[in-house]
Amino acid sequence: LMAGERRRRGGDGPRERPRERLRDRDPKLRQQQKSPRGSGRGRTALVLTAAAAALALGLAAVAAEWNRWSEASRLVTPHPAPPAVPPGSTGPLASPSYFWGTYRPHVYFGMKTRSPRAVVTGLMWLQHGSNLRHTSEQNDGVSRYGWLMHDGENFGVQEIRDEGLVLRTEFVKQPGGDHGGDWSWRVTAKMEGKGPAPLLSLFFYVATDGQGTLRPVLENGTRLAAVAGTAEELGDFTLTFLPPTGEGGEGPKYASYNFLAAGVPGLHRLTDLVQQSLRESSVFSPPGRPRRRFFGVSSTGGLPGEPPRGQLLLHQVTLEPPGVLEVTLESGSAAGTRRGRLAGPVLSAALTQHMAAFEQRFEDTFGLGTRGVSLPQRRFAQAALSEMLGGIGFFHGRSLLRSEHQEEPVPGAESMLFTAVPSRSCFPRGFLWDEGFHLLLLGRWDPALARNILAHWLDLLNAEGWIPREQILGDEARARVPPEFVLQHSETANPPTLLLALERLLPDAPLPYLHRLFPRLRTWFEWLNRTQAGPEPFTFRWRGRDTDPERFLNPKTLASGLDDYPRASHPSAQERHLDLRCWMALGARVLAALAERLGEPPTPYRDMAVALSDNDLLDRLHWAPELSTFADFGNHSAAVALRWHRPAPVPGQPLPAPQLRREVREAPRLQFVGALGYVSLFPLLLQLLRADSPRLPALLGSMRNERQLWTPFGLRSLARDSPCYLRRNTEHDPPYWRGSIWVNINFLALRALHGYGQLAGPHQKRAAELYRELRHNLVANVFRQYEATGFLWEHYRDSDGVGQGCHPFAGWSALVVLAMAEDY
Repeated sequence: LMAGERRRRGGDGPRERPRERLRDRDPKLRQQQKSPRGSGRGRTALVLTAAAAALALGLAAVAAEWNRWSEASRLVTPHPAPPAVPPGSTGPLASPSYFWGTYRPHVYFGMKTRSPRAVVTGLMWLQHGSNLRHTSEQNDGVSRYGWLMHDGENFGVQEIRDEGLVLRTEFVKQPGGDHGGDWSWRVTAKMEGKGPAPLLSLFFYVATDGQGTLRPVLENGTRLAAVAGTAEELGDFTLTFLPPTGEGGEGPKYASYNFLAAGVPGLHRLTDLVQQSLRESSVFSPPGRPRRRFFGVSSTGGLPGEPPRGQLLLHQVTLEPPGVLEVTLESGSAAGTRRGRLAGPVLSAALTQHMAAFEQRFEDTFGLGTRGVSLPQRRFAQAALSEMLGGIGFFHGRSLLRSEHQEEPVPGAESMLFTAVPSRSCFPRGFLWDEGFHLLLLGRWDPALARNILAHWLDLLNAEGWIPREQILGDEARARVPPEFVLQHSETANPPTLLLALERLLPDAPLPYLHRLFPRLRTWFEWLNRTQAGPEPFTFRWRGRDTDPERFLNPKTLASGLDDYPRASHPSAQERHLDLRCWMALGARVLAALAERLGEPPTPYRDMAVALSDNDLLDRLHWAPELSTFADFGNHSAAVALRWHRPAPVPGQPLPAPQLRREVREAPRLQFVGALGYVSLFPLLLQLLRADSPRLPALLGSMRNERQLWTPFGLRSLARDSPCYLRRNTEHDPPYWRGSIWVNINFLALRALHGYGQLAGPHQKRAAELYRELRHNLVANVFRQYEATGFLWEHYRDSDGVGQGCHPFAGWSALVVLAMAEDY
């Protein structure tokens, strides 16, 4: 860059003058300069010139190859700053209360440790005549499930309803020893309604993944009474399967037992392994009752053709509900401090104590009871928070990365990530822009937990300053992702919402923690500023839009997080993206505050924040007078539609199937994009507009206009009078951010309206009125849909408020808790 700057300024010229003076002084050099063309010396010079040219070409090829290698190297090289998560800080000695947890969000019930090659435990069940349940799936027929209480640390209570079966899963942890202490499970099974209960099999398992050993402890040669295990991070431990009892502790319960011991080719194949081991050869024969056959596991040795990577020991209990089963894990190093087994009445007392403490802590944190919120709504809010806490996962592995300068993808650096997830059924992995919203709620409940998660995300930064927007680490995570979404592209960014969360965490965060974060945050922000720069100063453009624009009504912009929200119809380098500019303004503001707190120079960030918050400059770049709103700018045509097109036939080949392709009826031109919706609101959402801004009335009017963004359930993502409102993007892509109501953006709207409603100015009263109405509409609808379905949803239909998309979606939809508490 410095050499280039010298060339632009003529700075390389003086380097030649000393050589010219040397020639002037040396007659031989002067004579060589005057050699006639065609002389032997000239021919030699030509040969030398040709050789030099060939050498230059060779060097250019070497340089190009070097650049490709360097790019690949930097792509997979971690950032050189000291880690934001100190080495060893997630281990059982440094962090015993967070060592064990329900860190397997993709299964209905399971636990693991925060270690790369963790021993995992889990539950499967089978109502005979139905399907085996294990991993939470979107369309598997389980009618309701979710955590009702979960403090993120010590205990949790979950309820699952599956075709008349009600399962209540509970766990409690207890400290002690050097390896994370003990924990116990209780699973209560009962049937809804009357009539004969179908046979139910519960499968409790423990598995290793690459390290650790498990030894079965059998009772009467048939019942797996316990597992004696050893692992690097756990030391010695014993997992005990207690005999079932009747509901309410009413004596022993008759059951049949099977067990499975097998090699595991990978944790992602656990369901397949158990499924393939089931045989309808076991007999359930209670005294004085008819005998019934059922599917029982039988040892198979593993899956054919797949070498084992670890062990699986599984305990199958088959009974007629109701019944209660308990499992205890006891750490060998805690034997000296253990007062007794955490089971039976002791477990019941511990659960009662933790539930009471949770309710008190919830009230102390959010104050919903004091605010007069009804008991059903308080229970709903507790469940929303608990489902997010119960959806925290620990992942380990390598992302698959692709650089725009490389043809082949490469595996990234080995990484670990502690994170909440958007949805246990659809998206049980980390998403960068989602996590900033998650941390707003988690930071209110447990600031230390939120800080730890934020540090894990920043440790994913590579040498360039890039964080992949979707984290697919490990075989279990990858097994849940369609192949086309596994690859992460190095030019693709995501909104820096982690800075939104950091802004709230900043006042109380310890200085050593902030010092560890600062170099990484600075590099990340500089990467965004450099790689997502727009065509003019103080403009920005999301990279990585869809590369085949004729397939789409409007090419998607996945990097923005708003996916199919309408942008310029013809992607180009002339685009200016309003939302990204506002995110960068927020980032500059937060980094300036962070630098000032740490005694670092804040001026560059403060100057950038001032420039990006300049309302006059914002007007010049993004205010569209003809639309009376803020807007993106780019090469755009509103006269586009999808039409069926049959490709030209190929001789000797079958007729090709018709394709839905975009038809452009009016040539695009550089203009503001007429798409009133969430993007239009970003200067308000991130509170960049002055309280007396003359643009606020238009935005507030669009928000309250029922023909545009207002609904009785929240703000829709795209105005009803927008050309792309509720229109499909391709044959197979239904509208996503084109009219639905999304809780995360509605939360930002509430946060902003609450702020403007407290600032003196001509629009204060209007903002306060809108705030009260919008808050009521959003909270009432999300609660109503939870009562009707048992789930928080990914987004909500603007016509009737019905939940849509993924469920449960206790990611950013759980921000409704902060809205209920008016905690912004």
